[in-house]
Amino acid sequence: MKKLSALAALCFLIPGLVSAAPPNIVIILADDLGYGDLGCYGHPTIRTPNLDRMAAEGMRFTDFYVAAEVCTPSRAALLTGRYPIRSGMAHNQFRVLRRESLGHLPDDEITIAALLKKQGYATGAVGKWHLGNWMNNPAGHPMKHGFDFYFGLPHSNDMNGVPGKPKGEDNSTDPDAKWWQPPLFEGQKLLEQPTDQTQLTRRYAEKSVQFIRSHKGGPFFLYFASTFPHTPLFASEKFRNKTPRGRYGDVVEELDWAVGQILDTLRSEGLDKNTFVFFTSDNGPWLIRGLAGGSAGLLRDGKGSTWEGGMREPGIAWWPGKIPAGKVCHEVATTMDLLPTIAKFAGTNAPKDRDLDGVDIAPLLTNAEGTVKREAFCYYRGTELFAARLGPWKAHFITQAAYGAPKPEPHDPPLLFNLEADPGESFDVSAEHPEVIAKIKAAVEKHQATVKPVKNQLIETVAAKK
Repeated sequence: MKKLSALAALCFLIPGLVSAAPPNIVIILADDLGYGDLGCYGHPTIRTPNLDRMAAEGMRFTDFYVAAEVCTPSRAALLTGRYPIRSGMAHNQFRVLRRESLGHLPDDEITIAALLKKQGYATGAVGKWHLGNWMNNPAGHPMKHGFDFYFGLPHSNDMNGVPGKPKGEDNSTDPDAKWWQPPLFEGQKLLEQPTDQTQLTRRYAEKSVQFIRSHKGGPFFLYFASTFPHTPLFASEKFRNKTPRGRYGDVVEELDWAVGQILDTLRSEGLDKNTFVFFTSDNGPWLIRGLAGGSAGLLRDGKGSTWEGGMREPGIAWWPGKIPAGKVCHEVATTMDLLPTIAKFAGTNAPKDRDLDGVDIAPLLTNAEGTVKREAFCYYRGTELFAARLGPWKAHFITQAAYGAPKPEPHDPPLLFNLEADPGESFDVSAEHPEVIAKIKAAVEKHQATVKPVKNQLIETVAAKK
């Protein structure tokens, strides 16, 4: 075991605090998975036995959110506990880092990995990064942001397209691999380009299992960010053409298998009782991909929008013996809550020299009846605040459908929905509840007063293209 800080060691010796030993941490992040794409969230034909078991043995959230409707800003928020507008990882035009981008997660941002590394944790990242392309700028590499180990792709698997690629290939449920050339890295070494995407999920699972076994003396932090089910969709022979949902279902079921490999390893190594595992997705389903995209279930719209389908995601927490089994949590929770919560579990403090937007949700996780104090949750699209939720109420100040939509439409008064009664956001009740709108506006003003302009990292895409 790596040397622990004095504070952490003291915490673990005091009865009743956190755990008898610092817990291992595993975060599993899908890419473009919809709210309705898992068996435990109601999908009728995609079989996800491992995630279903994870939910049955742990806690399933019904109102779990990401901080952005596309991947780069969403991932930045997860790892830092902050809205991406605070770190410069949000922009209205360049909404994600491109292959050509020079920008990256800022050096002064504190990630979960960097926080835990100071506590003596071994830190590893497997899968898609998309917070800086080190092929253009070495400062964007995960190992510059708190990770000891990395295996995966620098960005989305559709960003190394071959000239002449047919447009239809992006929506294909049986894409031709020759049209993409994604680079696969281990550490800072390029292993192969193009990599065989049909083997990616298997290789991700193997590297994750190897990392766990190599550091089973603990403590360790594993961040497994799957490339899929982002398009183009590729599955191994074992899973290809096996589900009624087609290639999308094949890919999700192989991801579920990978989750099972990780959980089975934790069990077989005797680590399950001292490992906190959390599963979610970076944003909603890419609906314009048709059958190659997922489903938001009963929620409205998908990836790219601030309607519920774009930012409300599956959220499953697992820690046998610590998190009550079979519980469903209806409280609002977000990916930004993971950093302060994990800091608490690890016996340390979240950074106090910056504004954090996440809250410690340990009371929700360890007590099914627990509650936390939370300000309004804000739905950003780029750097603009489009909507906000306070309790069951959500006000839309601006709306815009995900992709290929008309210009943003402002609303005065804002649209108002009661998400407990109307999760599909079908019935505007703003006329009946002006007092609710006033409360949400006040909460938004309080939040925006803390948001200070920062250098925008995504704008460096412009410089890279010139």
